[in-house]
Amino acid sequence: MIAETAERRAEATTFAVLVSLSVSHLLNDTIQSLIAAVYPVLKESYALSFTQIGLITLAFQCTASLLQPIVGQFTDRRPQPFSLVLGMGVTLVGLLLLSVAGRFSTILLAAALVGVGSAVFHPEASRMARMASGGRHGLAQSLFQVGGNGGSALGPLLAAFIVDPWGQRSLAWFSVAAVAAMLILGRVGAWYRDHLAERAARKAVTAASPVSPRRVAFAVGILLCLIFSKYFYLASLTSYYTLYLIETFGIRVADAQLRLFVFLGSVAAGTFLGGPIGDRIGFKAVIWGSILGVLPFTLALPHVGLTWTTVLTIPIGLILASAFSAIMVYAQELMPSRVGMVAGLFFGFAFGMGGAGAAILGWLADQTSIGFVYRVCAFLPMIGLLTAFLPNLRRPS
Repeated sequence: MIAETAERRAEATTFAVLVSLSVSHLLNDTIQSLIAAVYPVLKESYALSFTQIGLITLAFQCTASLLQPIVGQFTDRRPQPFSLVLGMGVTLVGLLLLSVAGRFSTILLAAALVGVGSAVFHPEASRMARMASGGRHGLAQSLFQVGGNGGSALGPLLAAFIVDPWGQRSLAWFSVAAVAAMLILGRVGAWYRDHLAERAARKAVTAASPVSPRRVAFAVGILLCLIFSKYFYLASLTSYYTLYLIETFGIRVADAQLRLFVFLGSVAAGTFLGGPIGDRIGFKAVIWGSILGVLPFTLALPHVGLTWTTVLTIPIGLILASAFSAIMVYAQELMPSRVGMVAGLFFGFAFGMGGAGAAILGWLADQTSIGFVYRVCAFLPMIGLLTAFLPNLRRPS
């Protein structure tokens, strides 16, 4: 009876940790999403080109991309329970600087600081989610990531009702979210510190990879190609969707922001589906469906009217977003002794591809048109055919 009570208490504690991490991820990514959501305001205020808009995304995503694998590898060896609080503090500084930036160079610096905060947050938070999973790694990763995508969806909504009418300086109001996240992460850090002490006392042994090192390297290469296809396509929507709607259909900024919220909301919902489904049927099957299954919708998107454009972004978001949780857990199963490095590598590469995609697609839009960009990007999900070469890691129940 006592043992059963202790087990239930432990399960309740770890679920509370997962929820705390998800909420913190929501607050963190809400702040990050404000960068892209405020693009129409910045473009109009400072007469920025599409290329300059892409460079802002690149400044944010590049710092996050380059630093995350380094942070993950370092914390694999020396875990830092309270590093998440520090990372959120850097994000807070970047947000406040962005609210008062009056020059393009200052905007780039502010975006880069937010990227540094993200680089510190994601690898350790992903590791904590896996530790608190109770063996349901897909569910834990999805719950953690759905918070982030929920925050990304909130950004355009908040921009439509707060930043658009009140201007760039209203970004400073969102510092409340950063402070709240720091308080939550302080409590999570205390749990993580105690958990590490208990684990050291038990001298836990980490499982070995189920496949050979050569096959691990090959599979990781394929997974990175899939991340490329996913985040290059997502960059076309998260960075330029509002501008595409305004230019193509002549709608107001606030209306475009609301339609972006619809898409990002479907991304948040799709993120939660990938992990639990992968726990049941295997993560390779989820990767198959989520990358390649979105192709008919991306091919149709550039050729329909405003209503159908909005409708098509819903299945695109739902299907495509389910990939990342599955890819992350699949990669961690490939390298179970390097969870932090895997999280840093894949989050970092995802951010890097998003940033590079935004910059390249912005340049392409300046050279051609934003409509041409969407017609080209429609074929990116075909890279999902590479999933056929991934080893099957599904284990019997």
